[in-house]
Amino acid sequence: MMGRKRWGDLTPLQRKSFTWLTVVQVMLAAAAWADLSMRPGEFVRGRKLWWALAIAVNFIGPFSYFRWGRRS
Repeated sequence: MMGRKRWGDLTPLQRKSFTWLTVVQVMLAAAAWADLSMRPGEFVRGRKLWWALAIAVNFIGPFSYFRWGRRS
């Protein structure tokens, strides 16, 4: 039976990949939250609170905000 892997069980490539994906995720979320906080409410589709919560959802949230949440 396989249990959960620990950090020490991962190969160096898996560790590096996980680290880079985490960095990209945090940077995307930070950029989306910064944009959301600076953008007036009339230039956001929907409620800003809901977008702030959605941005916290993996890569899907920030991509969704940048694609569908902003108005020009």
